Amino acid sequence: MDRLREPVTATDITTRRLELHSLQVEFADEMAAVLGDEALHVFIGGVPLSTRELRERYGRLVAGSPDPGVSWCNWVLRIRDEDCLAGTVQATVGPGDDGLEAEIAWVVGVPWQGRGLAREATLALVDWLGQRPVRTVVAHIHPDHAASAAVATACGLAPTDRMHDGEVRWQRTLT
Repeated sequence: MDRLREPVTATDITTRRLELHSLQVEFADEMAAVLGDEALHVFIGGVPLSTRELRERYGRLVAGSPDPGVSWCNWVLRIRDEDCLAGTVQATVGPGDDGLEAEIAWVVGVPWQGRGLAREATLALVDWLGQRPVRTVVAHIHPDHAASAAVATACGLAPTDRMHDGEVRWQRTLT
């Protein structure tokens, strides 16, 4: 396999306050409560999943993409000092226009919002992607979601004029 076609596999990442752990099905029990607030779905749509539904979803994610050219990399965020899970970050890595492209997303549970955790975790994720053969990082953000726009800006992404499902495509080219 050439370098651009090797799968990208999530590995644990550590930041000043967080441990980003590669997704495991067992995290669904705690994460169902973290992601259970309907306020999280205002901009991203959908409804909170039950523990059973989240376990099933995590099982599919852990199994990996059915497309061998696409890697699903998913992490949960553990706040070290509080020893609790507080959110997720993810990257779907596959072929793009100019090499490998990673579409990223982040979610922090309502009780932990406003503390810079999404920024810290997403910066670490983009850094991690920069150490792999990823050329472009992309995020799709609802035009009214100022907090996510601030996270994307802090990570060096800039809005483009492209829209996808009502969301603005933000992008950064990695060197």
